[in-house]
Amino acid sequence: MATIRYKSTSMTEQRRIAGSLWPLLQQRHREALASGALRPIETAPAFVDDGGVRFVIRVAANLARQAAVRERQDSSHRAGGPPPNPFLPYEPALFVTDLTDTHRALLNQFNVLDHHLLIVTRRFVHQETLLDEADCAALSRCMADREGLGFYNGGAVAGASQPHKHLQWVPLPLAESGPAVPIAPLLPTARRAGEVGVVPGLPFRHAFVVLNPALAAQPCTFAEIVHAGYRAALRAVGIAAVHRDGELWQSAPYNLLITREWLLLVPRRQEGEAGIAINALGFAGSLFVRDQGQLALLRRRGPLAVLRAVTLPEPAA
Repeated sequence: MATIRYKSTSMTEQRRIAGSLWPLLQQRHREALASGALRPIETAPAFVDDGGVRFVIRVAANLARQAAVRERQDSSHRAGGPPPNPFLPYEPALFVTDLTDTHRALLNQFNVLDHHLLIVTRRFVHQETLLDEADCAALSRCMADREGLGFYNGGAVAGASQPHKHLQWVPLPLAESGPAVPIAPLLPTARRAGEVGVVPGLPFRHAFVVLNPALAAQPCTFAEIVHAGYRAALRAVGIAAVHRDGELWQSAPYNLLITREWLLLVPRRQEGEAGIAINALGFAGSLFVRDQGQLALLRRRGPLAVLRAVTLPEPAA
């Protein structure tokens, strides 16, 4: 497991370093927008109520620009070139800061949500290796300064578009109205920190762990707590560590959501349903669809049924 040099700083220094990130992120976001390096995907919001959750559905207005860039990348790969890696090298205009000795923060070039950060390993590490304390330390620095949602797509089946290891972070709330995280009305509140359990309203296999939000201001401590909760959640859903090439890999794909107050881990069995791609944000109650036809399908079937289709069934009692 990687050594976290970030731990050597004092608690006061931890808070000072963490507190500088949000203003820097805002500045880099403005600059990247002005230069054209940042290419937001325009969407129109819609809402679908299902199972006690008001799901936020973002309907794409124009995907042509992103599709053209991906087609150029795919053409290069088909011509015999290596698979494109946008993180090595990264586009300088998208660089925000070096978070730790092992991770840097980049703006998500094709963002749906404003101030969407990618937390990327500085050397190539595969996305299907397990998260370690260094990963959690980098994420915790992002979470210390402003309340947000961290998430991870563990493999292509779980919605990861790049094999280079990267966590993600977006500021909360996820929508202009309603709970900061749409699934919040389902989440149990009477739980001890560190306890692994389930959310009764979620009809698929998962693990839910309560965190202590007061520790978020101490990134090193919070990273340790998050990592311990993550490993406990993996065990609870039956995902094992597999030794491969000197590293620990996941035995199955999964999605992970992390706030200051809880984490949720969901094992996956397929990447999408009826053409709708699902990543970790779907389990927070935020879905992205390409057109009105996919929105109509979600209204007809219900978001929870679509999420259930891409996950594992609940274990038999």
